[in-house]
Amino acid sequence: MKGMGNMNNMMKQMQKMQKKMMKAQDELHEMTFEATAGGGMVKIIANGKKEITDIEINEEVVDPDDVEMLQDLIIAATNDVLKQVDDTTNEKMGQFTKGMNMPGMF
Repeated sequence: MKGMGNMNNMMKQMQKMQKKMMKAQDELHEMTFEATAGGGMVKIIANGKKEITDIEINEEVVDPDDVEMLQDLIIAATNDVLKQVDDTTNEKMGQFTKGMNMPGMF
């Protein structure tokens, strides 16, 4: 019956880790990320759920004859802000998977 004590201990540790993971994920979801492009002419704001919550475009960059440049700036800022969310997610949640070979986790 010695094995049962170890199993109970392991289950308690797993439950504790799960609570910590859920707290970290909740904290991440509450975070705000911001990226700019074109020297601040375009700003994209996202939350930790990878939802774009705001886009600010300086009117100086709105040129009907060069819509492509504006599109490129929006894409660049969006990709940057989403990379920030990914990097922070990997940093924050990676602590729970260190040493475990679990492909596809965070």
